[in-house]
This record gives sequence, structure tokens and C-alpha cells, in this order.
Amino acid sequence: MSTDATGWLSHKGESYNTEEVDQNRRWFLIGAASVVGAVGAGFTAVPFVTSMQPSAKAQAAGAPVEVDISKLEEGQMMRVEWRGKPVWIVRRGEETIKNLEAVTGGLRDLDSEVASQQPDYAKNKVRSLKPEYLVLVGICTHLGCSPTYRPEIAPADLGADWKGGFFCPCHGSRFDLAGRVFEGVPAPTNLVVPPHNYLSETVIQVGVDTKGAA
Repeated sequence: MSTDATGWLSHKGESYNTEEVDQNRRWFLIGAASVVGAVGAGFTAVPFVTSMQPSAKAQAAGAPVEVDISKLEEGQMMRVEWRGKPVWIVRRGEETIKNLEAVTGGLRDLDSEVASQQPDYAKNKVRSLKPEYLVLVGICTHLGCSPTYRPEIAPADLGADWKGGFFCPCHGSRFDLAGRVFEGVPAPTNLVVPPHNYLSETVIQVGVDTKGAA
């Protein structure tokens, strides 16, 4: 094997350009390093992600879910899943809370008398532990559709008396921003308030109430 003055390598009668050989080798080494790096990144990312929430099997069995509400702004709603059901968390403003407390008619279960629809600590005008935050299971109590969040005041399709709430597009059931059902609609009861508690000012745990019951 020998190399002449032009950079060509001769071996057993065949010639190779040493610059091309070096370049090919360089690209091979770079590619191999990239693959190893990507595999390594994958193994470090999966435990980090999975440690942030219960496994799918645990969730299906009813494991509680922790929700960070620190970025939830007034008027916004976020959705999470607990026991295979959608759970809504709404941040209500002062005006919304005043409207809820001022309601005296038009609701089928104004005082949340149906005990199965909320824990005892949510049996109040705002149906929540903290007036600012509403936590509901997002399933209509008529036939199981998922209502839409309609926080706007007096939209044309819902009428001048609408002060924000939830509207079920399947059969027209309406709920206010405490999840209380209006009279004259198919849904028989208020939306369900799931057991929940606050682990801190910015973290809600859905699935366990203040007394530890699931």
C-alpha cells in the first residue's frame, strides 16, 4: 500500500483518493455518534415524563391526578382526565362569582340538594372549595355528551339572560358557571363536582377530597 504525490492510495492494484476516504470516514463517525446520542436522550426523557403523572393503568383504576393551575387565567378553562372522564377546571372572576351568588330562580337544583352530584364541601352557591376555581366532571347528566364552555355574556344563540356557563349541543341542556342545571332542559341534575383538594395555592389534586376519601 502506498500513496503518491496526488493523494491517491494504491493497494493491490486498486487506487483510492485519501481525501475522499477520510471524508467518508468522518461522516460515518458523526452519524454513529448522533445515533448513540439520540438513543441516550430517549432513555433519559421517558422516565422524566412518566414520573410526572400516574400510569395509564393507575389512572384507569382511579389514581388521583395533580394539576398545576398557576398559569390558568381568569375566564379560562383547562381540561384533564381522571378515571377516563374529562374534568374541567375554570378560573372565575369576581363578577362571575357575584352573579352566581345573586341567582334566585331559573335553576332546577339551586342549593345542590342532590347529594350524589358533589361532596359536602361543594354544597354551596359556587359549588367549590375556593370561589375562584370551579372543578367539574365535563359530562352532561342527560345522556353523557360533553357540553361546551360558553363564558360569554348574552350571546345571540343563547339569549340576553345568559351570564356564562355550559351548553350541551346534543340536546340543549344548560348549566351555569357553577355547573347548576337550568329548568326546562333534558338534563335532570347538576354537573358532578369530583372529590378534590389543594396541595398548594397552585396545585389541585383531583380524586381525593379534603378528608382523604376517593
